[in-house]
Amino acid sequence: MGIDGQKPLLPLLLLVIATVAVFPASSRSPPSQPAATLPSFRRAPLFPGKRSHPIKVQQRQQYNYQTRYFLQDLDHFSFADLPKFRQRYLINTEHWIGPERRGPIFLYCGNEGDIEWFAVNTGFVWEIAPRFGAMILFPEHRYYGESMPYGSQEEAYKNATTLAYLTAEQAVADYAVLITDLKRNLSAENCPVVLFGGSYGGMLAAWMRLKYPHLTVGALASSAPILQFENIVPPDTFYNIRESTSCFDTIKKSWGEVEAEGRKDNGLSLLTKTFHFCRELKSTGDLIDWLESAYSYLAMVDYPYPSSFMMPLPGHPIREVCRKIDDSPEGSSVLERIFAGVSIYYNYTGTASCFELDDDPHGLDGWNWQACTEMVMPMSSDKETSMFPPYDFHYSDYEQDCWRTFSVLPRPRWVTTEFGGHDIRTALRTFGSNMIFSNGLLDPWSGGSVLQNVSDTITALVTEEGAHHIDLRPSTPGDPDWLIQQRATEIKLIRGWIDDYSRAKHQKSTFNM
Repeated sequence: MGIDGQKPLLPLLLLVIATVAVFPASSRSPPSQPAATLPSFRRAPLFPGKRSHPIKVQQRQQYNYQTRYFLQDLDHFSFADLPKFRQRYLINTEHWIGPERRGPIFLYCGNEGDIEWFAVNTGFVWEIAPRFGAMILFPEHRYYGESMPYGSQEEAYKNATTLAYLTAEQAVADYAVLITDLKRNLSAENCPVVLFGGSYGGMLAAWMRLKYPHLTVGALASSAPILQFENIVPPDTFYNIRESTSCFDTIKKSWGEVEAEGRKDNGLSLLTKTFHFCRELKSTGDLIDWLESAYSYLAMVDYPYPSSFMMPLPGHPIREVCRKIDDSPEGSSVLERIFAGVSIYYNYTGTASCFELDDDPHGLDGWNWQACTEMVMPMSSDKETSMFPPYDFHYSDYEQDCWRTFSVLPRPRWVTTEFGGHDIRTALRTFGSNMIFSNGLLDPWSGGSVLQNVSDTITALVTEEGAHHIDLRPSTPGDPDWLIQQRATEIKLIRGWIDDYSRAKHQKSTFNM
């Protein structure tokens, strides 16, 4: 359900409560070991940024920026003598009108990945900065990219003790300390800061606006599922994806076909051959994860034009996947149809001769650590309404997996304690201002975001055909009218925040005189 218990307008997402996840009070001690094998376990899907292609040289050259480093405290919330680390940030002052004219600063809150990748995929900020005379700042999230505590990723990811400082609140504090120091060094204390962020970065932008309102004048939080915690929204919102009925039915049927094939004497070899893997499958679970990842990411990046945000893809990629599945030659097996469909995601260019299951050689432990500590997002898929394998979220299983992986126990209530979430309408109306929550209903993460206006200054921009933070992406000749209008509305709201700030500053200086 939506904010304040109101049912959001989600015509393209089926929001059916499949199960109620119960979060027991944590004992903060290791969970008892199970007597038998645990059922299948599912963390929240990784946000885009973790499974992307390496940044190409021409992408880096698309926008001009300097790469700088800032010496950050490892722990902002204690006075322990801990080693500092170098936080990377990208900066562009080409169009900044300077501190004398209170030139604004556009700060993008870095996500869970290399900051250059987010910079080259956030064209909206680069395109509007000149008309505002704004500085552009892209700070990198701690423990990602080059911003590694302890000198290297190997040391930073070594164990629960070294990973302990990888939290959202530490990351937001990094951004607050960086912008405060930068403004002081540039004599720009009176320059307004506007926050931007998409996906997890959008969550950070919203939370930073709420935690540090004195440092910013507003935040654009695109595709930011800040309500995907503690059953504030139904746990099955993410996994309800549907295009055509026949495509839905084929995908739904395929999970059983995969399992049945895998049980045969040479089943894993046959599956390896059918799906063109470079190496022999070790389990059907690996194949199922590979397929689930493709469908999840396709839903996120279902843009109306060709893109290479995650993989090189055609416009309306889900439609193309289903066309491949539905239009396969007569006599094709279910799994052959599935392979034809997912090849749109994994091999649209046709250049891959075989596929590696591990498509993230840099490791996923950073986000998995966050999911096992504070980013606990209950996920389930209903056997009737979802095309994904049926799955119920059980916190005890989640806790067991996190303990086995990291020797750490999750804190499922911490995010809502630290940043809020319950009764979000009252909280935002009372304590928040100047925030845009933008969402496209094709994006499976939209069900966990704010989908209704909260007040005159907290706006929800919801588009039926929008995908994952499409508004932040670079403009293209193929942009539909609704997207052009959405961005125009965002620009108008941002202009209003800056103008209001400037008027308030002018009135203060006049009064002081």
